[in-house]
Amino acid sequence: MDTVQQGSYNEIGSIAAESDRWHRKGQNIDLSETDTTIDQGVSTRRKVIAFAVMGIVVFGFFGLLALGLINKSPVTGRSGVTRVGKAAPDITMPLLGGGEFRLAEHTGKPMVVNFWASWCPPCRDESPGFERAWRRFSDEGVLFVGVDIQDTVDDGVAYVREFGLTYPNGIDSDGKITVDYGVIGLPVTFFIGADGIVNGRWVGALPEDRLTGWVEALIAGATPDGASDVENPDSFFKFQ
Repeated sequence: MDTVQQGSYNEIGSIAAESDRWHRKGQNIDLSETDTTIDQGVSTRRKVIAFAVMGIVVFGFFGLLALGLINKSPVTGRSGVTRVGKAAPDITMPLLGGGEFRLAEHTGKPMVVNFWASWCPPCRDESPGFERAWRRFSDEGVLFVGVDIQDTVDDGVAYVREFGLTYPNGIDSDGKITVDYGVIGLPVTFFIGADGIVNGRWVGALPEDRLTGWVEALIAGATPDGASDVENPDSFFKFQ
């Protein structure tokens, strides 16, 4: 092979090598640009997903808030007045003198259920009258029941001893009875007929003469006069 021909081959080889080098460089540039584009796309999708999730969370929060406000009932809607004319909720509680009381075990008896607490001044005003009424009517088939709420056992026991209460008195230790009867203050008294229906409710300290009249009506199987719901705000301690 002559010198000229060898030079031509060398020149062609150099051109081919240079071309291949630039081709590879171009491929590397394209791949790098492609990777950058992919990374940008992934980042954008992540941002979109993040904003979407945030939007769902915010929307859900305000939706639940609105639903709660719509379903929130006023205090009067949750109070014991809504129990009048309906079956009395069951009561199961430990007695302050020991043992347990279950209202369901006394089905068929008219009942007077009084909610009180040792720290409640109006409760202290009415307790002596309740004990006198209980002793007067206990032989006629009516049952008196006291429910001590938001109190300690020791204070409840001391209160029962102080006023010499002989009818069953227990403590609502977990607040379930208070909620079931819609008690929003003290004292409150419910009158339950022999059929288990709440015939009336008295809010505040109950005068002894009114207590006597309502108990007589219960024993007779009648609805106490004006017993749909009576409130005595001057002798009622309303929970805040």
